[in-house]
Amino acid sequence: MVPDVPDVPARAGGSLPSDAVRGRLLDGRYRVGSRIARGGMASVHEAHDIRLDRTVAVKIMHPGLDDGDSGDFAERFVREARAAARLSHPNVVAVYDQGDDDGTVFLVMELVPGHTLRDVVSKESPMAPSRALALLEPVVSALASAHRNGLIHRDVKPENVLIADDGRVKVADFGLAKAISAETQHTATQGVLIGTVSYLAPELVVDGRADARADVYAVGVVLYELLTGVKPHEGETPIQVAYKHVHHDVPAPSERVPELPAYVDALVARATARDRSLRPADAAILLHQVHRVANALAAGVRDDVELTQDLSPAFSVRHDLDQETTRGTDTAPEPWDAGEMEALLAPGPARPGSPEATTTYPLAKPPPPAPTPARASRPPRQPQPPAAPRQRRSRRGLVLLLAALLVAGAIGGGAFWYGWARYTTAPQVLGAEDATAVAALESAGLEVAYAEPAYDSEVPEGSVVRAAPGGGAQVLPGDTVTLTLSLGKLLVPKVRGLDEDAAQDALLAVQLEFGESKGRYNEQQPEGTVLRSVPDKGTELSPGDTVDLVLSKGRRPIKVGSWVGKDIDKVTEKLEKRELVATVVSEEFDDDAPAGQVLSQSPAQGTLNKGDVVSLTVSKGPELIQVPDVARFGINAAINALEDAGFRTETKRNSVFYAGLGFAVSTDPEAGSMAPKGSLVTITVV
Repeated sequence: MVPDVPDVPARAGGSLPSDAVRGRLLDGRYRVGSRIARGGMASVHEAHDIRLDRTVAVKIMHPGLDDGDSGDFAERFVREARAAARLSHPNVVAVYDQGDDDGTVFLVMELVPGHTLRDVVSKESPMAPSRALALLEPVVSALASAHRNGLIHRDVKPENVLIADDGRVKVADFGLAKAISAETQHTATQGVLIGTVSYLAPELVVDGRADARADVYAVGVVLYELLTGVKPHEGETPIQVAYKHVHHDVPAPSERVPELPAYVDALVARATARDRSLRPADAAILLHQVHRVANALAAGVRDDVELTQDLSPAFSVRHDLDQETTRGTDTAPEPWDAGEMEALLAPGPARPGSPEATTTYPLAKPPPPAPTPARASRPPRQPQPPAAPRQRRSRRGLVLLLAALLVAGAIGGGAFWYGWARYTTAPQVLGAEDATAVAALESAGLEVAYAEPAYDSEVPEGSVVRAAPGGGAQVLPGDTVTLTLSLGKLLVPKVRGLDEDAAQDALLAVQLEFGESKGRYNEQQPEGTVLRSVPDKGTELSPGDTVDLVLSKGRRPIKVGSWVGKDIDKVTEKLEKRELVATVVSEEFDDDAPAGQVLSQSPAQGTLNKGDVVSLTVSKGPELIQVPDVARFGINAAINALEDAGFRTETKRNSVFYAGLGFAVSTDPEAGSMAPKGSLVTITVV
């Protein structure tokens, strides 16, 4: 679940270099690939199961942890495999196999591509209670299955909740799981308390008692963090955090998010009650309560007094009163101070870190208070013996003084160790390249995790833009520093030529928001193709800024119009203004249309695009033929000659001289002139 990081030399006694196992075939079956996570105890690699032809995750324990005082880590690997194998639940990361290949101890697990609940907390919190419960419900369901099978997880936290790319939620890392038995009433590591302090139940801090209600408490803390975005108890040191878990209730989430319903506060209070007898007995009961609250939220219930009362823990101080009864006093209990807490949580050998930054403490119970001696009746006064020599009293005072000085020195030394000496300073890695930052942190004894990369115009791509905790912070060896790498400047990507969906995906891929699409006619790009972005490509923006798209509407339509009966010269001029081409495809004689007049067009109507052709047929006017010479023709012969030429005829007598001879002397129009075919020719007869 952690992004790949460059290989760097492992610090002494720490992580195994990735190239030491990459390509190796474990147990003759698992071909180890690239590393996807690492920590002080193990590294996780993607691997290929050549027997079943599937991709798996292989957790490989670092060399040396199975020797000497650290031998229990190898047992923890075996215990994790066996614990997970007992669970068959869709919300538990499946463990397929466990083995030891020539000293290399490994687990084979289901590969869950995606991210962790910690990433969701970082991005979305504070979140709506319905969303928080939807994320938490699969986790509680998985724990309920574990509790039914007699197992407690003991390390519930956002880092151990994986969220697959398809939305499936899986609980991982049952490495701390133990069977619910008499053993769980004490720590399983020879007095060393293992767990992440921010999620430890008070009874685990005080005396190491662990049962299903410790998991319930951790779930309640996770729910508080989802709702508010912060952990309920924070401090500069783990001891301070543990002190608050023992002596302070988890605050109501509504103190930070006032709009939360009271019954949501009650659910958190019930799960995180300091007196474990007031918590749900196991995750199955908590799951029922989660469902009740989720149903109320889904129904839009703003306030449900009965549900709130059902969920609210009884405000009892029985635990404190019992302690006071043991002391034999009738006064109000005094809370432990920080010094008493340091005595309670005396730090032991540091457990190598893990990607989840689990913390270890040896468990030391404070000595029981001395019982109050019973009041006895005063005996009769007796004669007093002679006073002891003053020299003996002075010697006793000197011994007490020396003892007091030794105690003060021990307390001062312990305070110096717990408050200062055991801490190291996180190196400054801002602006450093990834590999350089990892090398610096690991050489300081710190683990490395990665947050989602972020755009930053000031920091080059691949360099560190944020580190948490930052440089100069006081941290414990083995703590995890989370790095955020820079993606460089956020520039508007090139989207020209893409379709609208692909362009929107390109914007979302670089954390930009799509605004709106605007259409524009374009003669070259097909309809729906992106012409440009607004702002244009290469413009520097910030994550979440909005980018609009200009899309092609295709070629601009041009109305053809009707040009029949218009003069061809004017038609050509007007079509050219419309960016259409007028083409005369034919000319025809027409008795009714003068020459140059448009007789027909194609297309007759509708629209075309720029540069398209309008085909025109133009009139040549009436057809003209030559009038034949029929002078001196007999009347009938003259008529026949003219009609054969295509004319109509009529006759008239010569007004000057008419002798009745029946011969043609002239025509109108004159012989040899051009006249429209079919027109009338008048014959003059003598």
